[in-house]
Amino acid sequence: MERRHFLRTAGALALLRPDSSHRARAATVGNNRAAEDLARDEDFWREIQSAFTLDRNIINLNNGGVSPSPRVVQESMRRALEFSNIAPARTMWVVLEPEVETVRQKLAADFGCDPEEMAITRNASEALENVQQGLDLKAGDEVLTTDQDYPRMITTWKQRERRDGIVLKTISFPTPPPSLDDLAERFERAVTPRTRVIHFCHITNLTGQIFPVQRICQMARSRGIEAIVDGAHAYAQFPFKHADLDCDYYGTSLHKWLLAPHGTGFLYVRKSKIAKLWPLMAAPVEMTDNIRKFEEIGTHPAANHNAISDALEFHTAIGVERKAARLRYLRSLWTERLTRLPGVSTPTSSDPRQSCGIGLLSVQGREPGPLADQLWEKYRILTVGIVHPQFKGLRITPNVYTTVPEIETFCGAVEKLLG
Repeated sequence: MERRHFLRTAGALALLRPDSSHRARAATVGNNRAAEDLARDEDFWREIQSAFTLDRNIINLNNGGVSPSPRVVQESMRRALEFSNIAPARTMWVVLEPEVETVRQKLAADFGCDPEEMAITRNASEALENVQQGLDLKAGDEVLTTDQDYPRMITTWKQRERRDGIVLKTISFPTPPPSLDDLAERFERAVTPRTRVIHFCHITNLTGQIFPVQRICQMARSRGIEAIVDGAHAYAQFPFKHADLDCDYYGTSLHKWLLAPHGTGFLYVRKSKIAKLWPLMAAPVEMTDNIRKFEEIGTHPAANHNAISDALEFHTAIGVERKAARLRYLRSLWTERLTRLPGVSTPTSSDPRQSCGIGLLSVQGREPGPLADQLWEKYRILTVGIVHPQFKGLRITPNVYTTVPEIETFCGAVEKLLG
């Protein structure tokens, strides 16, 4: 009743103007055109772009790190924060916090799993470290990953090497690889009798390489090996369900491609695996087989995770197939134009089964860090430099609010800097 009265007052003005989820829905209802065709329709995407509160003097092409949320998500979170501060011990803990169960239901439905397998976390790192730190491993047990895995996850395994005496092994692969089969076969060849865990990215944060998740997970399960999937950049960037992955563990951030509040993520654990997995922060024994044991993190804001529902609504209104097609289209614009320049290439695969919105721009003879600095200082274009032993370049990650003129401005800026 307290919250209902507050929201009736605080939300009255908001209802007088169209919010961004309504705008997104209005742009999509009744439109039966193919996603690939719609990806090039600037009138359609202008409605989506107008749902964000952005400074158009800045061109943000680093959405792979963290994305802005649309207005409707920001407003939802702001209202909940204001309500929380009335009397937090009641308004936040008693009134708002139980609403996380609605978020759990919605995320589970979208991912395609049982809600009792879905934990709400603050990011992919927290989700995945619950699994990395929670598996029982002993000295000599081998963990297999790639040399392009996310640094924080490798750091976690290296700490377990020092603490528990496990052995971390990495495999390499060409960029781009010749096929998805090639990636799967590299894991199969690297497995030994001591392999206990395979940890890999659904899509890498470096070049945007997508992995054959289902094949790797099923191979691991057939050999009694635990498979952990890092989905930090995958969820809500392109379409898939849990059935397409058949994984036992999956961790992701929601403040990237779902456009949810910063500091939100989820952990999926197959129900049969929950009881034997230790939580990152201690939970009572009564919660041994309860997915919520991975949410025992102490006091935290309810506003962040409750606004995930608004982000999901916005995402669903656009349509993930449409989103993926748009992101691939935006990537094709800059790759096709800039790779015509001498010494410019991309190690990101053009195969839509192997890539989506993330791409790497490599410039022979130019260090990516200084090039990224020049783009920002001269043109206010935000990118990120990537340096790896096998490749280096600028990681370019637009999002649904990115306009074609912004991509063209980026291309023109690169041409001037290299000219």
